[in-house]
Amino acid sequence: MQLKTVFRALNSGEAQLVRSQLEAAEFDVFVADESSALAVECYVVGVGGIRVQVPEDREADAREFLKSCGHPLE
Repeated sequence: MQLKTVFRALNSGEAQLVRSQLEAAEFDVFVADESSALAVECYVVGVGGIRVQVPEDREADAREFLKSCGHPLE
């Protein structure tokens, strides 16, 4: 299963909020780079944020959902 990034956050709280909203809407969600971002100061900025990802076949639906919630898109 190929994952696509639909949102990037600069802090764990924002990434987890988006994850929980997507999960509540019945999306399968993976949060990438969160542990590294928490372990090393400034790492999150260097890698472009904590990535919130969904399966490739649900990417368009997830983007539309996030847009309807007022989140900026990847």
